[in-house]
Amino acid sequence: MEDSRRKFIKQSALVTAGLLASKVSWSAKSYSRIMGANDRVRVGVVGFSDRHKSTHIPCFMNHYKELNFDVVAVSDIWNRRREEGAAAWKEKMGHDIVACRNNDELYSKKLVDAVFISTADFQHAYHAAEAVKAGCDAYVEKPFAETMEDNRYAFKVIKASDRIVQIGSQRRSGSNYMAAEEFIKSGKFGPITMVELSWNVNQPGRWRRPDVVPMLKEADTDWKRFLINRPNDTFDPRKYLEFRLFWPYSSGLPGQWMSHQIDTVHWFSGLKHPRSVVANGGIYAWKDGRKNWDTISAVFDYGPLDDASNGFQVTFGSRMHNGDEHPAEIYYSNGGELNLNTNMVSPKGGLTDKMAKAMDMKANLLPEVALSNTEAAVVSANTGGDKLTSNHVRNWMECVRSRKQPHAPVEAGYSHSIATIMTNAAVHTGAKVTFDEKTQEVMADGKVFKF
Repeated sequence: MEDSRRKFIKQSALVTAGLLASKVSWSAKSYSRIMGANDRVRVGVVGFSDRHKSTHIPCFMNHYKELNFDVVAVSDIWNRRREEGAAAWKEKMGHDIVACRNNDELYSKKLVDAVFISTADFQHAYHAAEAVKAGCDAYVEKPFAETMEDNRYAFKVIKASDRIVQIGSQRRSGSNYMAAEEFIKSGKFGPITMVELSWNVNQPGRWRRPDVVPMLKEADTDWKRFLINRPNDTFDPRKYLEFRLFWPYSSGLPGQWMSHQIDTVHWFSGLKHPRSVVANGGIYAWKDGRKNWDTISAVFDYGPLDDASNGFQVTFGSRMHNGDEHPAEIYYSNGGELNLNTNMVSPKGGLTDKMAKAMDMKANLLPEVALSNTEAAVVSANTGGDKLTSNHVRNWMECVRSRKQPHAPVEAGYSHSIATIMTNAAVHTGAKVTFDEKTQEVMADGKVFKF
């Protein structure tokens, strides 16, 4: 295991230097895995997680018969989840499922053409690169990466391949979000001046697993394999199962919720990452031993890197102790707002004739425009087995067959990870955090941010 960890760290460094990409090549042989219309796509499950059970399974079941996909294997390092996963998928598919102790075993058996990846947050990038190097397409849950080392490594490996990788940013498969992108990019909205993002709940048990934690014993899993490239640490079932509450296994609120919403900013604006971010917050309500904040306010500056006079502000606010889980995304221009809760463009807050005349200006008021709202019922809901995610999984499955790029390719994951890592750096340092384009590093107080 130590050799594996050292190899990963060494490869990360090589990729940063631009050396690994040349080692990953795809000959005509690699296309032997591209499926014809009558060939069944064999899917493996990397991590039989709660996310996989509640979301991937129902979404996959919506489309697998029509698109001729099959689940044939489950890989999980915890024997309990491995057995549960094999049994659950056997019931769904009606045939035996191969249960693998780890991903090395999964890929060595040459069982699968594609995989679902829904492991711990910090593992996504490594597992995505691992899948691609094994010749598999992948549906990879967000956040894509929690450190720039992992982000750069996986991005380079994936870009050097011919594999279809869909990042789990399912808003990109919503017709209302597509309509919003089109409206903004058409110029009809005018320049974005501000974006307000929020995600509030009142759930002391969110990301907790008190019933399952006592079941996990070190002998029943592979703790060293779980850690991958994180510092050696004493076995802790809470960090394993409630990883979203503990850095460096997750950034918590930025990686879990902000990554979804900040992705729309990059998508709609065409910008790849913030120019800077500051953040404040703390653990104000749920003092249960967690290390990641239960409350955060982050403020971003976005705009062209070569023109500081142009740009806009983005705010992200989240609290876990008061709210009804109706995430809000509101885009503002001088002429009004685009609201992705109401799925409406409106002149609300726009420059009225009265206020314009006072400065010898013309009024600027957007028309009332309804965005496509076929996903309206789930835009404000949680991210379970919903229409958005079902669309997103289907898009990935279709692209596995067509070999076209999916709605959320690896570039989307790379960008939202930069914003997430910048925010986490601001949380841990209290600094105004920036991004160095040349080195592709997150900078806090003039230093590269490291966990």
